[in-house]
Order: sequence, then structure tokens, then C-alpha cells
Amino acid sequence: MHFVLTLIAAPGSSPLDASLLDGAMAALGEAGAAHAAVDWLDPGIACDIAIESAMPKSAKAAVRERLAGAVVDLAVLPAGNRRKALLVADMESTVIAEELLDELADTLGIRPQIAGITARAMAGEIDFDAALKQRVHLLAGLPVAALDRIGAGATLNPGARTLILTMRAQGAYTALVSGGFTHFTEDIRSRCGFDEAHGNRLEIAQETLTGEIAEPILGPSTKRDILERLCDERGLDLDDACAVGDGANDVEMVEAASLGVAFRGKPVLREAASVCIDHGDLTTLLYLQGYRRNEFKNG
Repeated sequence: MHFVLTLIAAPGSSPLDASLLDGAMAALGEAGAAHAAVDWLDPGIACDIAIESAMPKSAKAAVRERLAGAVVDLAVLPAGNRRKALLVADMESTVIAEELLDELADTLGIRPQIAGITARAMAGEIDFDAALKQRVHLLAGLPVAALDRIGAGATLNPGARTLILTMRAQGAYTALVSGGFTHFTEDIRSRCGFDEAHGNRLEIAQETLTGEIAEPILGPSTKRDILERLCDERGLDLDDACAVGDGANDVEMVEAASLGVAFRGKPVLREAASVCIDHGDLTTLLYLQGYRRNEFKNG
């Protein structure tokens, strides 16, 4: 079966050079994987090396060992059906830099208490639904104006808008699926250009949070369900889908998609993902699909 080794240098780091590429190809040879010449997707930044290997995991491990210490993301993926027709993305710590519930807690002076629960939930140490209810309860009495202020300050991670605009320009459908709140997801959907967005709804009375969250809660299984439903509605297979996230509540959708990506992922998600992005920005997902830099859309 044919595979592609993709190497992506981190923005601002040393570019992919001849010694690094020679090391990668030597590692492939030692792993028994015949390979083609380098195909540049973005000179000095990202490249493909076509390989023929019966043991792609062994080939990937060999290259990773040879390049240990290099500030480079790498993946060995099937050469066929690289460009995905569906992207489902987590929001917080993936598309945006912040965990917005933690930012809300800051306004009440309880950030350490809530951030600790968030960290344990994202690591998979405690149940997501219970952790979300616990944190929202602590926000009771917070004015809605605080949500508006925090949402306006949310920071798109580098490459987020380029990722969405480029995939949509090629006909892909994109969905933002968050365990966070609809108060934020619609704004981020608009800023990035996603086709649709999903999140949890906070209960509000007299312009303040009641401390309750509307049922049903959008959690790990719901994220996977949305991915599968979007595939069904568009006549796609899971092999046509990409999912990206950072924490334990993304495991089910990342495992379901053929291209499941952990972006700065927690250990529990890294184990489930087919690719881990540790150094590059979100445009790394485009290179993984074989996009060339001159195909990127910015807006």
C-alpha cells in the first residue's frame, strides 16, 4: 500500500534542510520502506515523501527517532483520499487559544478553582458532563455582559481562518463543535468562516447566569454523533472526514474520523489521534491533506 510521509517545520523555526531530509529518507530505507524524491508543498516549510511500506507505523517510528529533537511535525498517512470533504473542529484550545470558562471564572476571582476542574476534565480524569455542571454552577450570578466582554477578547489560533477558508474553497463542509457555550460559538463560527457551530446553552435569567446549563449536554459522544450525522447527510464516509481537538472530550470524534488530529493534545487524546501537531499552527492540517502553499486562502 502507498503512503505519504509529510514533514512540517514550525513557523519561525529552522526550515527543513538537506541534512534533515537526508536523515528522514535514510530512516525510511532502514525501515524497509522504498521512497520517492521530496515533493515540496511549501519550500523549506512542508514536504511530502511518497513511500511504499507494509508497516507504516514502523516507518513513522524510524523517522521520528532519527529526527528526535527537531522542531518538526510529521505524519505517515495513506496516499489516497487525502483531501477531506468534512472538517469537525473543537473550539477552545484548538481553534481559539483560550478556555473561555476559565476566563469567565477570572471575573469572579475563582479562576484557580475552575481551571483545576477544566484541566482534570480535559485530561480525562473526571466525567465531562459532571465537571461542566460543577463549573457552571460556580458562575451563578455572573452578568451576561461579562460573557460578551470575554467572547470579544477570544484569540483565534494562528492558521485557523486560513484552514477553514481553504477547505471550504475546495468544497469541504466545516463544523465547529464545542463543549463550551453557544454564546461564544456563533461568534467564532463567523470570525473563522465555519459552515455551522454547536455548543452548550447557558441558562440566563434577568441578564445573569443562573448557574444551570440546558440539557442535553454536548459532550464527547455528541461530538462524535455530529461528525457521523454530517457524513450521513452529505453521503460521505468517515474516511472523508477530519476531526481536530485538544482534550479528552475530543477522543471519540478524533477516533471516528480517518484523519484524527491532536492539536497540542493532552496525553489521552494523543493516544487516540492518527496525527499529533506539537509545533506547527493550524495550517499544518492543510499540509497533511496535500495542500500546497499557493492554494491557501486568506481573508
